[in-house]
Amino acid sequence: LGLLECCARCLIGAPFASLVATGLCFFGVALFCGCGHEALTGTEQLIETYFSKNYQDYEYLIDVIHAFQYVIYGTASFFFLYGALLLAEGFYTTGAVRQIFGDYRTTICGKGLSATVTGGPKGRGARGPQRAHSLQRVCQCLGKWLGHPDKFVGITYVLSIIWLLVFACSAVPVYIYFNTWTTCQSIANPSKTSASIGTLCADARMYGVLPWNAFPGKVCGSNLLSICKTSEFQMTFHLFIAAFVGAAATLVSLLTFMIAATYNFAVLKLMGRGTKF
Repeated sequence: LGLLECCARCLIGAPFASLVATGLCFFGVALFCGCGHEALTGTEQLIETYFSKNYQDYEYLIDVIHAFQYVIYGTASFFFLYGALLLAEGFYTTGAVRQIFGDYRTTICGKGLSATVTGGPKGRGARGPQRAHSLQRVCQCLGKWLGHPDKFVGITYVLSIIWLLVFACSAVPVYIYFNTWTTCQSIANPSKTSASIGTLCADARMYGVLPWNAFPGKVCGSNLLSICKTSEFQMTFHLFIAAFVGAAATLVSLLTFMIAATYNFAVLKLMGRGTKF
């Protein structure tokens, strides 16, 4: 087979669900990690400038922020690697499933990829063992690692649970900034509230951001309104929203990966074609 024809046949067995999920995973992780990193930096600057005059008050907060930023680096690296593995596993099992249903004619690479899962031909003909193509050997070697869709389902399920917690935690800063922004809107439009402008405050201590003995710890009235109008506050608020959207996109991609892998595993298990199950 020519290279063009080989590629065309391989595209027939392309796992489109895994392709979409991979793109969504990369986009979501990049958005969450990049925007989250910058949003944490902006929060640190706002705390230092407006909410505390004593470094000892927010020293622990800065340590936590720096720790989260390092975790973000590791998270980005892990998910980009794991997303690539899930995409490879999607190509692996989707080709095997479509071969079972007769929708996918295997090529040299496709035959190698599906050999471990489907229990296909072992390369023996009428004249004994045949020398395997080098590309087929590479695919078979890769297949030994990817021939366990059940394990990928389990790992992705655990990651989905963990990422669900991350998604929930990413909503907390959005909630805090939204409350602050709402308070600023009330200060800017005093006719829409019965409270005195001087009593409308944003208190970082009540959210656990600063200790209760921090000074001033809170900003009220027109001073708070001036903070809300700064580019630092607006940018940090929108960055947290973008990070929240990225976390949601990553969660959707993990669920999509899990559904696709579960379907492929169920078909292979049901048809009794697996050799490692």
